[in-house]
Amino acid sequence: MAWGTVNVSEQRMRFVVLASRGEKTMQELCAEFAISRPTGYEWLRRYERGGVAGVAEKSRRPQHIFQQTAVEIAQRVVELRRQRPDWGAKKLRVLLQREGLVVPRITIHRILLRHGLVRPEDGHRAAVQRFERGAPNELWQMDFKGSSGWNAVTGPLSVLDDHSRYAITLAETGSTRAEAVRERLEEAFQRCGVPDGILMDHGTPWWNMQAAAGWTWLTVWLMKQGMKLHFSGYRHPQTQGKVERFHGSLEAARRKRDRSESESEQQWYDAFRQEYNDQRPHEALGMKTPSSLWRPSARRYQAHPAAWEYPSEAEVRRLGAAGQIQIQGRRWDISKALAGEWVQLVRIGERILVYYCRSVVRELDPAHQKSTAMSRWQGGSGPDLDPEKCKGCYETAV
Repeated sequence: MAWGTVNVSEQRMRFVVLASRGEKTMQELCAEFAISRPTGYEWLRRYERGGVAGVAEKSRRPQHIFQQTAVEIAQRVVELRRQRPDWGAKKLRVLLQREGLVVPRITIHRILLRHGLVRPEDGHRAAVQRFERGAPNELWQMDFKGSSGWNAVTGPLSVLDDHSRYAITLAETGSTRAEAVRERLEEAFQRCGVPDGILMDHGTPWWNMQAAAGWTWLTVWLMKQGMKLHFSGYRHPQTQGKVERFHGSLEAARRKRDRSESESEQQWYDAFRQEYNDQRPHEALGMKTPSSLWRPSARRYQAHPAAWEYPSEAEVRRLGAAGQIQIQGRRWDISKALAGEWVQLVRIGERILVYYCRSVVRELDPAHQKSTAMSRWQGGSGPDLDPEKCKGCYETAV
């Protein structure tokens, strides 16, 4: 018999009756009713103490009803939520703790529910696994926010530290022109120092789909500061997951918060960036703020960097006016963006890696008359390269 489908009290009484007959062992009887032996003995004890009333299903409601959350605390929760309608219970809990109020997250969530301040679309699934650099400024992520809903050709330019999630830059540029981006990056480098590397997508203005190697004068300008350039996979925005998540928070704030008519777009960005860095607890950081984990880079920006110095034993060539090089009787296109620049050749077997500063531009294969442009660059200088590690560098054949 499917005991789980009958009335609970009736089920227990049947068990007591059968147990009193002694026709089956306790183990057999408990298996038949799909309960544990301790539960079976408990039902018998209850019957012995109180009869039928003793084995009836008891209410699970606490015998002592704790005093409801103080009205003042509930009001403060509602006030904070209305100030920051894009923040959830976990983040509001941290703000309350800073004020000396220790309130469980679930209590805060229930308060928000009672006041109609939680919508189904406010929830999102947490990332299953996260990857991050080990220290601030090892890698910055850079991207433009999409223009949808921003009444502009493009959304703001965002630069985020991979380790701390610290928002380095959140700036209106008015366009994706390289000159405007360089101006914002110069300001960021002067204020925060220079990172070891920057991760970007294959977009304007740091990538040119029409160019042989994809590079633009902006990427060359960045490399002259000694940075490693990393490019995300085509149509894989998750590679830049942190800056994409930042844009999600930015979009949520834009939709839910009012903006004063006297406040400019950039003033609103500045206020959001300050709150994001210094006040907003970040779940991926153990509810710490980005500013508590970030520090400026010790590498200073050079407005007029000296020519890149390759190792003394390196094989160095200068590219022609069209960004070409002559090797084994053949002219190879390297990159027009590097016209007139010095590059290093690193030979690995029959293949040749062409480096500019710390970044690989191309792989040449004279034996098979093949040239491969690099859509991602690996760090490290030429002489220190491990041939096995270089196998992952060969990306896009042209």
